[in-house]
Amino acid sequence: MNDINFEGRLVGPNHPPFIIAEMSGNHNQSLERALEIVEAAAKAGVHALKIQTYTADTMTINIANKDFKIEDKNSLWNENNLYKLYQQAYTPWEWHKPIFERCRKLGLIPFSTPFDETAVDFLEELNIPMYKIASFENNDIPLIKKVASTGKPMIISTGMATLAELDETVRSARDAGCENIILLKCTSTYPASPKNTNISMIPHMQGLFNCQVGLSDHTMGTAVSVASVALGATVIEKHFTTSRADGGVDAAFSMEPNEMQDLVVDTEKAWQALGHITYGPSEEEKKSMKFRRSIYIVKDLKAGDVLTKENLRVIRPGYGLAPKYYEHLLGKKVDKEIKAGTPADWSIL
Repeated sequence: MNDINFEGRLVGPNHPPFIIAEMSGNHNQSLERALEIVEAAAKAGVHALKIQTYTADTMTINIANKDFKIEDKNSLWNENNLYKLYQQAYTPWEWHKPIFERCRKLGLIPFSTPFDETAVDFLEELNIPMYKIASFENNDIPLIKKVASTGKPMIISTGMATLAELDETVRSARDAGCENIILLKCTSTYPASPKNTNISMIPHMQGLFNCQVGLSDHTMGTAVSVASVALGATVIEKHFTTSRADGGVDAAFSMEPNEMQDLVVDTEKAWQALGHITYGPSEEEKKSMKFRRSIYIVKDLKAGDVLTKENLRVIRPGYGLAPKYYEHLLGKKVDKEIKAGTPADWSIL
């Protein structure tokens, strides 16, 4: 898998995980709060900040019948009308430019999830470096083709998609001109539980689609993200807010700044720990070799004495012969006087 360049930052297995903070609707319809979230994300050490580009009218229609109402007691948005929910959650398009400018000023890579073709055209005017496709839109092939036609990298969440649907999505994107695709393993429940996250799919998807795979993580805490890095995840996306107590459409399953900082640090440590396949002592271990076990004379001996279990032992440190020679030495005579505490070598026989 080749590295992918996001505005000068290389993303791939040979680089630390790329961490994305998802603002979503946690700005609570305040541009000031949105910019505070950007500042907090930069301070936490994330690499990119993502928003969502839609309006209630580009997302759905204003109808009050049951098809357009969320009826799920386990949902954070139970009893909400879709249109009204999107009115509450959307990020005004006139905010995109100041949000992106603040991101770039602070060293963050800004980008967005478009939900229809007009959003793609708008984001192209802002020259974003890559696009994200949400899980609920990964079956929208016309949208996939539109985004892919920009030629920019695509990050695609895989929530709910069957293998056949994912195959169609990836093929459509590649056929339409996208050469750099990253799939994100995603469980589209909010919050998600570790039990239904199934991150073992990460290396499986890497093999099937010959592309990088990351995790869009809706679980609480950092554990699942850290584990995903051990399985090869190169990108981690987490919803982010300055404080869950402040509320917001996604606040309940969003990370706070100190948690996001832990995520950045812990996922990089997990990546560092992967290392590479090697046997024998590492450079750092070589200084510890002297503390391994080896064969020592443990009682004073004079020339002609026989080596026995009483005067010859395998102990630490490791300056003598390797323990595998112990039985070979037993019963042999020494040819000189030897003091207790002398490491055994072939010259004593």
